[in-house]
Amino acid sequence: MLRIFRNAILDKRITRKTFSFSAIAAKRYVIKDHYEFDQKVINSDNPVIVNFHAEWCDPCKILTPKMTELLEPSEEIDLAIVDVDDNAELVQTFEVKAVPAILAFRNGVVVDKFIGLVDANMIENLIGKLTKKKAT
Repeated sequence: MLRIFRNAILDKRITRKTFSFSAIAAKRYVIKDHYEFDQKVINSDNPVIVNFHAEWCDPCKILTPKMTELLEPSEEIDLAIVDVDDNAELVQTFEVKAVPAILAFRNGVVVDKFIGLVDANMIENLIGKLTKKKAT
């Protein structure tokens, strides 16, 4: 966010950048390589939903914002975004055959997954499963 303030005495514009930090900023991240995937997904204390997507994929452009929106109220689940074009090794490791592909991880293990554009109820059910199992 960029704010411009006007100083009447000096008749100069003062530009100040302000940053807004929210809980979602720390919980949503883009995975750049296999090492970062291991650190932020496999070794995570929280369950992590991994969204394998591509910039050219129209369903991905719908699903990613919807996932972000539905996960925003949850403090217990993280969202990791993996671009399939930049992470061929991860695509091969997790046998991603189509995008969008969603994998749910707990304690470094895939516990659920789905492929394709799904409705909000299916995403909410996945979030519910991850939340419930963590509580028990």
